Amino acid sequence: MRILVVDDERHALNSLEKALKDVSPSDEIALFDRSKTALDFAKQNKIDVAFLDISMPEMHGVALAKELKKANPAVNVIFCTGYSEFMSQAINLHASGYILKPVDKKDVKAALENLLYPVDKEIPRFYAKTFGNFDFFVDGTPIHFKRSKSKEMLAFLISIRGAAANRKELSAALFGDKYDAKTQDYLTKIYKELINTLKEFGAGKIVRKDFNAYSVDTELFSCDLYDYDKGDPNAINAYKGEFMLQYEWAEL
Repeated sequence: MRILVVDDERHALNSLEKALKDVSPSDEIALFDRSKTALDFAKQNKIDVAFLDISMPEMHGVALAKELKKANPAVNVIFCTGYSEFMSQAINLHASGYILKPVDKKDVKAALENLLYPVDKEIPRFYAKTFGNFDFFVDGTPIHFKRSKSKEMLAFLISIRGAAANRKELSAALFGDKYDAKTQDYLTKIYKELINTLKEFGAGKIVRKDFNAYSVDTELFSCDLYDYDKGDPNAINAYKGEFMLQYEWAEL
């Protein structure tokens, strides 16, 4: 979600930015202290939510809201002001919210959770679902792994959040305490199958191998677990106490 914030007072701008990062850290935030510069940006970029000060010298916040609505009728406008007398104008403009300064994090959270126009979330190209059963999606569709252990290897590497696991650690997770030449050979086959499957979908670079260490590049895919770690409200609400249910090691 892309959020536009416009306020001619720098401290107010910084305060709202901090509240937004605390409430919704994964969103893109564009800050402006001039209305016309903000409007130019909005005409070139899709804006989902606009937090606007009302009393500004260059262009009044209500006037800016009208121009933003012309560029995108479904933009959610939330006014942030120290005055309450503009509330009727906000209602006439079908604003999504009206927050009185000083801005409180709870008010920002409530405003984002009750938007007038729902924001369609873009489906990530590569997505790992860890809550409930584990699956790895490409363009919204779960991919099939020829070997179930290849899928489990990917799940384990994703669960350790980009940290490296050596062959012995992987074997312990996938096969228990057994670690011999036969197991090592099987681990090599599993890894090759995993990479081949991911390459079929253009995701071969997600898994990395460096000598005796295996890991995932967390920057190349999205994951509900990682969103949860960042405090994303949607991920927090999605977690029901169930994590990679099909794997015994995940219970730990």
